[in-house]
Amino acid sequence: MASKIPDSHNFDEQFLTCPVCMLHFRDPRVLPCLHTFCRECLQEWATKQQPLECPTCRTQVSLPDKGVDGLRTNFYVNNLLDFAAVKKGAGPGVACQVCEGKEEGARSWCVQCAVLLCESCTNTHRRFPAMKGHQIVTQENLEASEGVPGSFQRKAFCPKHEDQVLTFYCEPCQTLVCVACTVVNHSRGDKRNPVEIGSVAERKKRDLQKLLAKVEPREKDVRDTLNEVDRESSQLPTSADAAIEQATGYFDQLIALLQDRKKEVVQEIVSRRQEVGKCLETQKEAMEFELAGLTSASEFCKQALEHGSDVHVIEVEGQARQRVDELLTTPSDLRARPSQVVFSEGTAVAEFRDGVARAGRVQVRNTGKVDVFKCSVEVKPAVVDFSNVSLLRTIDEMGRLCAVAKDDVTATLTDPSGQAVPTQLQEKGRGLWEISYSPEVTGNHGLEVKVNGGSVAGSPFEVRVQSRDTPVLTIGREGSGEGELVCPADVAVDMDGNIAVVDNGNNRVQIFDAKTGQSLRSFPVDGESPWGIDLDSNGQFIVTFDNNLFSTGNQAIRVYSREGKLTKTLKPDCLWNPCGVAVLQDGRIVVTDYTQQCCFLLQPDGSLIRDIGKGQLQHPQFIAVDKSRDMLFVTDYLAHKVFVFDLEGKLKFSFGKLGQDEGQLYHPTGITVDPAGNIVVVNERDRRLQVFGPDGTYLRTVTTVKGRCPQRIALTPDNHIAVACYMGDCVELYRYK
Repeated sequence: MASKIPDSHNFDEQFLTCPVCMLHFRDPRVLPCLHTFCRECLQEWATKQQPLECPTCRTQVSLPDKGVDGLRTNFYVNNLLDFAAVKKGAGPGVACQVCEGKEEGARSWCVQCAVLLCESCTNTHRRFPAMKGHQIVTQENLEASEGVPGSFQRKAFCPKHEDQVLTFYCEPCQTLVCVACTVVNHSRGDKRNPVEIGSVAERKKRDLQKLLAKVEPREKDVRDTLNEVDRESSQLPTSADAAIEQATGYFDQLIALLQDRKKEVVQEIVSRRQEVGKCLETQKEAMEFELAGLTSASEFCKQALEHGSDVHVIEVEGQARQRVDELLTTPSDLRARPSQVVFSEGTAVAEFRDGVARAGRVQVRNTGKVDVFKCSVEVKPAVVDFSNVSLLRTIDEMGRLCAVAKDDVTATLTDPSGQAVPTQLQEKGRGLWEISYSPEVTGNHGLEVKVNGGSVAGSPFEVRVQSRDTPVLTIGREGSGEGELVCPADVAVDMDGNIAVVDNGNNRVQIFDAKTGQSLRSFPVDGESPWGIDLDSNGQFIVTFDNNLFSTGNQAIRVYSREGKLTKTLKPDCLWNPCGVAVLQDGRIVVTDYTQQCCFLLQPDGSLIRDIGKGQLQHPQFIAVDKSRDMLFVTDYLAHKVFVFDLEGKLKFSFGKLGQDEGQLYHPTGITVDPAGNIVVVNERDRRLQVFGPDGTYLRTVTTVKGRCPQRIALTPDNHIAVACYMGDCVELYRYK
């Protein structure tokens, strides 16, 4: 059941009803997705499903080791159930649930015992020492209350000491305990710190208020959008019917045009048949007239030859010649005549079929609300021969992201010579599009983006394509002002995707926007020569300080809040010259110490767990952690190698040797691990940035860093490698993949 808080003046049966059994909750338990169900219902549900899915939202959930019994009880729902029962049963004539009506009717309710009490039993109840802390709510308070009284809450008792109320909270254990527990199992010490729950609850309330502040805007947006979807759903039949009507009219027009053309062609065939018939008849008459003349001349000549005398032949020969010459001088044409009417296709049936297939297009539109002038394109730095992306946001008239049909979005990239570069368009979410392309030449390219046929404001956009050896972004320059750096030693990526830089020469940490390189904020550090930096799971900055000749006694690790305030200082006795640092998911810290030629694994409070690499490392520099494999990757500056250890300190393998060929290392410094487990290493001396497989096999060289003396490196969320260039007074970003 959703954790909806009912109105203080009204709560209905739906809030108190289990969505599975449709009865009042019995021992309500809360799933990690914050939906509530009866304990028995969940146990039955769990036997039917593996893995378990929430019956309401279908989210897969992992049960605790104790199963359903290990889930938290929804005390708030229990309180409401109690209150509902009391309101229903506190009327006149209701018997006391202790003396069962031997005295007068029930007058009050014990919140902890969940029973109705008469006045006599109430007084007796209050006299028992074990029940002195129980909350008694009188009938007058119940009748006067329109909602649930703030004091109407069961007290929580310790599972180990059933007569003791939970009044303390042990923060290291994250466990509620009673007074007895603070003496027996949770006495104050290095690993135990019980504090009164009041102060912890106030802090947790503030945290919940912050969570509420984060959730409420999104909740409002989703609710507004849901209402809009409902409205659009109600309008969908109208738009679909209109589309059907338009399609029907369109194709009826095409059919009518074909029918008209059919009539025209048939009528033309009939007309041509008549014309050809007349022509053939005329030619026939001419040929019959000529044939009669030829037959007469032929017969005359034959008779003269067969029956005439010599005198007769001499006399008629001249006359016969004249007649035959006349007949043969103007003969009729025996070949050129129209004899057939045929039909030929102006457009082949196959071609017409293809044309018909393109006739009419069905689209899903956002009811035409997209505002092309409010749409925006974020052009990211591009590198030749890499897959690069720009982001398009389609915005509606209200300034909100809105969905549009893919056919309504076009993106065209042209190189400096005007040649088109193939692009791909992929929708990454409602109103968010990724335009990807792989340019083959460097220089300024033009990106034309259109939505619904209109150009997005600012289009065409300039896409500057650089060579892979050129940093796509350079952050900082020498100086002590805002955005300036002196000897940056280390970089890390914070929880917002920004780049945190250890500004060694200015004794500060400076935060930069990873997309623009703009300085966002900075904070000073307490101590000299800050060197290493990483972030814990809460977004706090963990900074190490190098104990060099000029900063004696400074071997410290300091923790700063996200706002840059110092929260604690750790000074482990084992540290002499801390350098690189990495924070594990559980808060443990790994730090290199090049003077002692090893790494130290520390508890979150700075206490030593174990040393790692003693007798194997010569000059450890920086550390990367592969959290999926629980492995540490350490660069050794003097050994020209990378050593790989597990968290128990066992050496798994090492790779690298001195040299400047592919796969060789030359004073390695910065190191990081990508999501696929590949290892990225930069050399200080020859500045090559190389990639190795999870087993240390050489894969490729990304680039040669331009800035001098590269130190720590970090991989950004958008697949760039940030390199701290110590002597270059800058941080350079290179395209990784």
